[in-house]
Amino acid sequence: MTLPTEPVGSIPRPAPLIEGMKAAAEGRISGEKLESLFDDAVRDTIRRFEETGSPVITDGEQRKPSFATYPIQGAKNLSSGGVTIPFQDGHVRQLPILSAGPFRYTTYAASYLDAARKYAHIPLKEAVISASALSLLYPQGGIPGYSREAFLDDLVNAAEKDIRQCLDRGASCQVDFTEGRLSVKLDPSKGLLNSFVDLNNRVLDRFTAAQRRKIGVHTCPGGDQDSTHSADVDYAELLPALFRLKAGSFFVQLSSEKDRPRILEILGKNAIGDRTIFVGVTDPIDPRVETSAEVRDRILEAATFIDPAHLGSTDDCGFSPFGDDTSTSRDTAFAKIRARVEGTTMASKTLGV
Repeated sequence: MTLPTEPVGSIPRPAPLIEGMKAAAEGRISGEKLESLFDDAVRDTIRRFEETGSPVITDGEQRKPSFATYPIQGAKNLSSGGVTIPFQDGHVRQLPILSAGPFRYTTYAASYLDAARKYAHIPLKEAVISASALSLLYPQGGIPGYSREAFLDDLVNAAEKDIRQCLDRGASCQVDFTEGRLSVKLDPSKGLLNSFVDLNNRVLDRFTAAQRRKIGVHTCPGGDQDSTHSADVDYAELLPALFRLKAGSFFVQLSSEKDRPRILEILGKNAIGDRTIFVGVTDPIDPRVETSAEVRDRILEAATFIDPAHLGSTDDCGFSPFGDDTSTSRDTAFAKIRARVEGTTMASKTLGV
């Protein structure tokens, strides 16, 4: 046995797939051709993931347009002009906005699992977007005949189904909550953050304690085109609310933090009950590949604050949360994952786990 180690989710898409997705959107290739490109990318991703020795893998989110918008891809009741997310380097990502009710998912994450299980030989996990992130789709001015309350009811039902279908297929599930840290930046009073936590708990409350042990929550300051959106927000402002979420595991970006010991002290105080805290030990937006020894040392540092019985390792973030992000190569992503796996094994031996 070793300390648990898991990825967050995404792997950079191969260049032919990125071009194919663009071509399909412009009507230049058939859906059948695009499906073939998706299938090739998933097969190669799983093969390379398994070669790293990772005990848990994902399909690299190869079929997702982005980690946030996969449930609404192709929906007809959306328009442009939604919430914008500014990144430190000046680029922005913008969500669509709901133009009419009712709100429905067009795609559930379990469909990606079904496609990946054809090739995987070891356990799969699936990342799903949080209900709180999708709540930003509802316009501030409201929608005639479709109240915000009705929208949230529909959203919670869909988010529950998204998770439940993954669990029913034997996969673990990770809720992406990158908007948590950003919400503190948008609303320093933390009213928005607390409303996000309450909404996500409406979903998590529908699962048993045993099921919640298979559900994790991921937090980070964003990672897109080698830039973040909320790294300037102090973790101490987020973490107390984060740990109100009724999940079994927490995947916490940490390797790129400037004052890790201070944050680890907070994490250690929250490593209670059945919780497992997976600390980030590789930085996807840093082009330098960490050595296995560096990963080992970061885990050993964490173990001075977090009981190893509650400790695991992860990557700070996905390597390409948005489908068109080419800032990191596939080779770099898998090299970092291999270093994480090997470094975790080394730390486990030192700790006698």
